[in-house]
Amino acid sequence: MEEARTTYTLDDALLSVGFGKFQALILVYAGMGWVAEAMEIMLLSFVGSSVQEEWNITPNKESLLTSVVFGGMLVGAYSGGVVSDNYGRRKGFLFTSLVTAVAGFLSSFSPNYICLITSRFIVGIGLGGAHVFASWFLEFIPAPNRGTWMAVYQISWTVGTILEASLAWFIMPTLGWRWLLAVSSLPAFVLLLFYNIAPESPRYLSMRSKADAVCMLEKMARMNKMMLPHGTFTSDPKSEFDINHDSSETTPLITHQICETSTISKDTKTEVGLISVFYKLLSPKLARTTLLLWFVYFGNAFAYYGIVLLTSELTIKCNWNAPLLSVSKDNSYRDIFVTSFAELPGLLLSAAIVDRIGRRPSMLILLFTNCFLLIPLFWHQNELLTTSLLFGARACIMGSFGILCVYAPEVYPTSLRTTGVGVANAISRIGAMICPLVAVGLVKGCYQIAAISLFEIVIFLTGLAVMFFPLETKGRRLTDTL
Repeated sequence: MEEARTTYTLDDALLSVGFGKFQALILVYAGMGWVAEAMEIMLLSFVGSSVQEEWNITPNKESLLTSVVFGGMLVGAYSGGVVSDNYGRRKGFLFTSLVTAVAGFLSSFSPNYICLITSRFIVGIGLGGAHVFASWFLEFIPAPNRGTWMAVYQISWTVGTILEASLAWFIMPTLGWRWLLAVSSLPAFVLLLFYNIAPESPRYLSMRSKADAVCMLEKMARMNKMMLPHGTFTSDPKSEFDINHDSSETTPLITHQICETSTISKDTKTEVGLISVFYKLLSPKLARTTLLLWFVYFGNAFAYYGIVLLTSELTIKCNWNAPLLSVSKDNSYRDIFVTSFAELPGLLLSAAIVDRIGRRPSMLILLFTNCFLLIPLFWHQNELLTTSLLFGARACIMGSFGILCVYAPEVYPTSLRTTGVGVANAISRIGAMICPLVAVGLVKGCYQIAAISLFEIVIFLTGLAVMFFPLETKGRRLTDTL
């Protein structure tokens, strides 16, 4: 009697390979992408006032320097996702790295205000696609500890904010804002420098070519000094892209050189149009998840930038002379440097609990704790207590955002993952843009109770939306298609 043939899936292979040297290098590369985005966002806290002084622009034009970046991110978040889902994760982060690096560096040579906001808008387009790094990294991690490592990955954002605050502290007083813009573009150039050795996602490859997927898994196993499961590799049998009938049992051990030169047939790419994307995201299977995710992304972004706003302004007793992300020179560099550290405990806490109690419970704990910490700020408190409460609130909202960035890629199939996350990120940029428009007037007029009430309501409703998420993705295998 013929012995039954055994097979193994991509998730089985990732579990056997484990998290080793290969994934650590992926983490470093993806983390550099997140550092690059954080630095480009963080520098908005420093350049506005200097540009205003040099070119004598109005406060509204100074605020527009921030708004155009978020507007560009709105475009780039969708574009980066489409590129990544159609042409590969590597092409997706090549797009974001190239645009961010070139436009960021050239913006330092801007001869006038129009050129500056134009180049910063293009930088925003590049930054909007940075979510591709998270999805790319996610697809290399075994399911049991996926949440923990994704939360650890989020720490690179905080590293970027601290690094940018440090650079501004040293560069701005002596060399000026142009040098800060130029130096802040360097991490994106580092990504381009090492792009050729960055591997393609094995999950993306498995949907296009089994031979390429096996090649990548072999490389991972060798570097981690582990073994793949015995048997024949099989991709998701329901995969609509599994039309290349290369079988791993007929494929000899593929060498490193073959892997590097292998190409994906154009016929197997999926062209995703705007209407098609929204049709899939709002299909009966995904509509509830998608709409709730959009609201939670919006709420987290609104709350995050709102808490940054409160941190920089309530602690100086409502002395409002500057819009969001524009900080007075008396204490800007030191205070932003110190408050950036608030995100570290939040991310470390999220990393500790996300794989133990699950994604939804973790987000709920952090969001409702955030609400609790803001309650005393309905009334004026001394500077130390105000700073401490906002320190804790920023830690919680950053932890919640970190877990959300773990959860969102897990609920979407591989064929739609980066596009779905990209659209959700675009929604979050709307929250980031609306926050200063709605909240700045309240806090600027010292309407502290109204401002805190607004943030409490948004954060509470965000927590309620999390409660209605239909899936808990803790330990759940990633899916390839709807």
